[in-house]
Amino acid sequence: QLQLVESGGGLVEPGGSVGLSCTTSGDRLDLYSIGWFRQVPGKEREGVSCISSSGYVTAVADSVKGRFTISRDNAKNTVYMQMNSLMKEDTAVYYCAAGCVTSDLDEKLYVGFWGQGTQVTVSE
Repeated sequence: QLQLVESGGGLVEPGGSVGLSCTTSGDRLDLYSIGWFRQVPGKEREGVSCISSSGYVTAVADSVKGRFTISRDNAKNTVYMQMNSLMKEDTAVYYCAAGCVTSDLDEKLYVGFWGQGTQVTVSE
């Protein structure tokens, strides 16, 4: 069973940057595609980015394209998401998850494991 723990969230000003990390344990990370989802109160959890198990395929949502980048280091059991040029609408709880689909970022059917989430707040 794969455990995922997010870190790196916090308060950041509009236009600023923050990096999230998803550290895993319990199973081989290279067996899983890993993605980031985000959720705000009252709205459905949406897919933000996904990286294939090998790292060769990545995808990001149109709303964050050109601003967010996903990467992974299987040797360090960690997946990262660098978030630049942050906007207030990026405020959300960000979750990493195992089993994302690069061709359909909102697909959760194959997500087997979730992290507990980390809050990112974009505000002056």
